[in-house]
Amino acid sequence: MILSWRSRRNSKKSKIPSQEINSDMEISNPRHFCCPISLDLMKDPVTLSTGITYDRESIEKWIEDGNLTCPVTNQVLASYDQIPNHSIRKMIQDWCVENRSYGVERIPTPRVPVTPYDVSETCKRVNDATRRGEQKKCRELVRKIKNWGKESERNKRCIVANGSGCVLSACFESFASVSVGRDEGLLGEILSVLVWMFPLGEEGQSKLASVRSLNCLVWFLKSGDLSARQNAALVLKNLLALDQKHASALVAIEGVFAALVKLIKEPICPTATKASLMAIFYMTSPSSLNEKMIPMFVEMGLVSVIIEILVDGDKSISEKALGVLDHICDCKEGREKAYENALIVAVLIKKILRVSGLASELSVSILWKLSEDEDAEGGVVVEALQVGAFQKLLVLLQVGCGDSTKEKLKELLKLLNLCRVRLDCFDSTADFKYLKRSY
Repeated sequence: MILSWRSRRNSKKSKIPSQEINSDMEISNPRHFCCPISLDLMKDPVTLSTGITYDRESIEKWIEDGNLTCPVTNQVLASYDQIPNHSIRKMIQDWCVENRSYGVERIPTPRVPVTPYDVSETCKRVNDATRRGEQKKCRELVRKIKNWGKESERNKRCIVANGSGCVLSACFESFASVSVGRDEGLLGEILSVLVWMFPLGEEGQSKLASVRSLNCLVWFLKSGDLSARQNAALVLKNLLALDQKHASALVAIEGVFAALVKLIKEPICPTATKASLMAIFYMTSPSSLNEKMIPMFVEMGLVSVIIEILVDGDKSISEKALGVLDHICDCKEGREKAYENALIVAVLIKKILRVSGLASELSVSILWKLSEDEDAEGGVVVEALQVGAFQKLLVLLQVGCGDSTKEKLKELLKLLNLCRVRLDCFDSTADFKYLKRSY
């Protein structure tokens, strides 16, 4: 009994290491289950006319890049048809299940990708339902398009390429002219799809930029739920990016300035904040009309809001916020409001050489605009000198920047140098000698 018990105990001990080794083993994917292009496990295997099987995503990208041959055989493809290889896919799924103890996850059964015919037929039905004013039918079809887009990027490309953007823009304009409150659900669904349908064609752009559509967009910005407000900001930003002339129609719409500023002041997510900043950036771009918009944004308290988010904003938000502030400082009211903020100079100097090249150039441009009407005794120049601007600007001049920024840099350095001379605050002559050589 004792011997048998000891032998059993020893056998148990001897099994433990082998179990540990098996649990830590890394299992490699069988070569015949891997795509010849990506070398990864195939999720949606399809076979070409040459008889070679690839992962659908990889071979579609290969063909979209302009390649006309089979990657493995190098034969010219007689047809671009991709036939799903269900046998290989089931074998891969079975292998995944067998090896799940090693952390292998079973690949899901792929859905059949949408075809141009499916998209065209659905768009026709949307047009018909729009003409008849069938709100419920339109919403059902829009959800169908939305679900197709969620399935894959390939489906999104197919939907966009077959004119869905123009159809949905026309549907949005049609129902926006009736009653936003009554058709809020449908209009919100359309907005959520239009977000990834840009750039629109000329017809779709004109429908979405009509007065009725813009009024509806602003309504969602002011009164929609969080998701709808974000989608409205994204659509408005994309629309203004296509043509900034659309900003002229926004001036007459009540509440658009306050709604955009509120999205920044009371952020709901980084995406909405960035979209709102870019919309304001396009609306305040230099032009005779846009100059009238800057004082309106200044009155809404945009300057102080931007300076606050610059204090701890990430790279993307900082660059966009600095771009907006640069446009605002083109206006006298904007410059005065900016200088009233005690943090403005310190924040701008802090952003130089710490965020990105674009942020540095925008910071220099804003400083130059704030100081262009001052002499060497100006408050901006003295404050910039006190927070170490001279050394930072010299380093930026040495590192290199654009020609327009370099000229502004030199003018700022002249003012700072004069201020240093008057205040007798030279620590060494090295900076002065370099500055003298730069001219």
